Amino acid sequence: MKTLAYLAGATALAATLASPAFAQMESSAGADAVGISDVSEQMKDVQDAVQDDFDRSGDAYRFGSPESRQGLYGSVALTYAGRTGNNESQDFSLAGRLSYNQGQFSQSVGLLLEYGEDDNGDKDVEKTSVIYEGMYNINDRFYGFALGRLTTDGLAADTVALGDDETFADLDGNLKRDAYFGVGPGYRIFNSDATAWRVQAAVGIRYTKTVDVLTVDATDDQTGTFEYNSETDIGYMLSSRFYHKFSDNFFLTNDTDYLTSDANDTITNDLGLNFKMSDAFATRVSYKTEYVSDRSIRTDNTLGVSLVYGF
Repeated sequence: MKTLAYLAGATALAATLASPAFAQMESSAGADAVGISDVSEQMKDVQDAVQDDFDRSGDAYRFGSPESRQGLYGSVALTYAGRTGNNESQDFSLAGRLSYNQGQFSQSVGLLLEYGEDDNGDKDVEKTSVIYEGMYNINDRFYGFALGRLTTDGLAADTVALGDDETFADLDGNLKRDAYFGVGPGYRIFNSDATAWRVQAAVGIRYTKTVDVLTVDATDDQTGTFEYNSETDIGYMLSSRFYHKFSDNFFLTNDTDYLTSDANDTITNDLGLNFKMSDAFATRVSYKTEYVSDRSIRTDNTLGVSLVYGF
């Protein structure tokens, strides 16, 4: 009961911070012809991006296993756009998730297919991703988990994936396949309504298949020779999820992940400050750092500011 009370309190706080709702507007007749629909779609993209930023503060498993639908359930979504006329292009995406929850055990499998062609009808996206997540709560503090991901890129060695200022040599190191599957324990160090901190560690298998550029044509830098380099090794992962509520109107989150293997080391840290200025005004400021050991510029930093005001 205590765990459920903590969870309810955190959910209510997150909902309060994001409570200012964006106004919804129906498109009027003629909106497509005069360009109103295009602007409205761009406005919706901005609103979705803001909502996604607020959602990053959520952690359904912060205080324990949340009450969730039992049994088997899932969903599938598909989108397609084909264009003819001034340009010949098409985009296709399919996403699906299948979940199964039974008591303290929960698991889900997700699939994402992406395919796209540019204005010349050449493929510019061809990716497939599969993910798996599983968790078993032993008690309020200890849990076991498993997670996995497989991503394939059909254009990893294709020059159509290069930018305007890139050459064949820039394909070197592109991932044709990237996979990881690991299992391990987790522990909730702090588990109160004001402070929650959980850490987890996993050991698993890391598999990568990369493009190894051998030569670049001296007369045409868009052509050359390459081969695929496959590596399978042990991968270790450490993760931390920290939450602290300073007041009913202000809380902090800090998410850290570290994955290491012979392929590379990857570290991400996402710090978020979440403010509720009033019943109609909420703000989130975040600072995300991503480090990848085998990149020429190893560290990327992103400052994000999201604000929503409803009236």
